[in-house]
Amino acid sequence: MRDQLRQWARAVRRDVHALYLAARDPRVPWYAKVAAVAVAAYALSPIDLIPDFIPIIGYLDDVLIVPAGIFLAVKLVPAELMREFRAAAVSGEGERALGKRGAVLIVLLWFAAVVVVGLWIRSWLGGA
Repeated sequence: MRDQLRQWARAVRRDVHALYLAARDPRVPWYAKVAAVAVAAYALSPIDLIPDFIPIIGYLDDVLIVPAGIFLAVKLVPAELMREFRAAAVSGEGERALGKRGAVLIVLLWFAAVVVVGLWIRSWLGGA
């Protein structure tokens, strides 16, 4: 069972990297790029929807949400392109894909999301 979990974890890591590559490829449809960026950003983000320190429930996003998002994004990318991106991910192409610019982008996206939600709540509560 431990080996199966390791294989699954490697496949998830490979697919996240492949989706990152897909998001940068002009042959991929825009809606697949949006899904790929969202999944890769969430999977690689240090910020979780449900914090990991909450017992059991804290790991649900890692075990359920991320794989479900990966599954959806992979289905949106054309199969022949996805095979190409998976092969590139296995070979290590773009290994330092995220880097500092990617980390800054993720932080900015989370900040923007917090601002938008805050403004929505403020307007919902009838604030000025």
